[in-house]
Amino acid sequence: MLYIFAMTITVFPSQIHGTITAPPAKSMMQRAVAAAFLSGGTSTITNPSWCDDARTAVEIIKRLGAEVADGGDELLIHGGFLPHSCRINCHESGLSMRMFTPIAALHRKEFLFEGQGSLLNRPVQMVGDALQQLGITFSSANGLLPFSIKGPIKSGSMKIDGSVSSQLLTGLLMALPTLTGDSEIIVKNLKSRPYIDMTIGLLKDFGITVINSDYQHFYISGGQKYKACTYAVEGDWSSAAFHMVAAAIAGEIIVNGLKIESFQADKSILRALRESGAIVQEMGDKISIKRADLHAFEFDATDCPDLFPPLAVLAANATGKSKIKGLSRLTHKESNRGLTIQQEMDRMGILIHLHEDEMLIEGGRIRGAFVHSHNDHRIAMMAAIAGLNSESPVTIAGADCVTKSYPQFFDHLNLLGIITEKHKNGTGTI
Repeated sequence: MLYIFAMTITVFPSQIHGTITAPPAKSMMQRAVAAAFLSGGTSTITNPSWCDDARTAVEIIKRLGAEVADGGDELLIHGGFLPHSCRINCHESGLSMRMFTPIAALHRKEFLFEGQGSLLNRPVQMVGDALQQLGITFSSANGLLPFSIKGPIKSGSMKIDGSVSSQLLTGLLMALPTLTGDSEIIVKNLKSRPYIDMTIGLLKDFGITVINSDYQHFYISGGQKYKACTYAVEGDWSSAAFHMVAAAIAGEIIVNGLKIESFQADKSILRALRESGAIVQEMGDKISIKRADLHAFEFDATDCPDLFPPLAVLAANATGKSKIKGLSRLTHKESNRGLTIQQEMDRMGILIHLHEDEMLIEGGRIRGAFVHSHNDHRIAMMAAIAGLNSESPVTIAGADCVTKSYPQFFDHLNLLGIITEKHKNGTGTI
């Protein structure tokens, strides 16, 4: 079947070298935007991200009543809950959808949450099941977007399932401290625990305290007040992981702007690189990655599922069969990411088996191919770095989806010596 794409990009076999600064972490940016909205005064966010998901968060708080001024290298947010619109468009941001629902529920008005693209296929009933325990009216025709909520949310005790996502818990931890009474959240089978550490750490920066008991019980004192502050968005380990794997298979780079002590789960990419045989050196806030002879590795990505795409490329360039655990975490991403990785890597000659909760990857020679991003930013980036060490060029249909998290991704590849060619209004057979 012939498809028409807004943009295709061809990546030619190349050597990567140079120094790069990691882009701002979109997940931390979105959390900071929400916290600044809940603060009484004016907060300054430095090193802001301007990816699509971050812009969505800013758009949402504007609709909810915040005043936002763009200073280029900083963002000024004056909090205030006076909704200008009760229609909240989350576009394709799962974090914004789940995080801002409890926050919007602080108000008495009825809000309609909408989305687009892949977000329309993500289940939302878990959101309703949780919020209804705290007095929220929730309505969704088929368990998908759009859905409506009507507050106000009440303090109290609730139980939620954390096996699919920790993002709703993040929203609850942000909203509940502002209520008069105390609250308790009992969480079953919480995944992605580092993301909750990120949330609790950010809340502390804004003057909010949450007590975490073994990631199963969270105690939130009511009557707390967010304090406006200056907040610096740290570098994004998720995005930097692609550059690091690129260096491990095709050259050498230094990455600046990452916090070694970060709560971000994806900093564990360093462990995977070392276990595969890549040369990794930490030099303060600089990380050097060098190419080496790679061998098969085993890695548990349950708490860091966004690492699956770059790890798939790392494993493809390693001798032997690598095993990555945590496959069940990939079902409700921008695509069914496990199947998508398998399909697109197969086009490039790499054999991948999906078995229960594991992805098994046979190392081999990557061949050039025409692949499809499936409108998944991490699949587009995966295919791009796979093309560095391929027999012939790799062409990626729908490559412009990288704007969701990393708009400068291909520009930064070019700065590091990677040869790419952009084609607008491309066509191809998938």
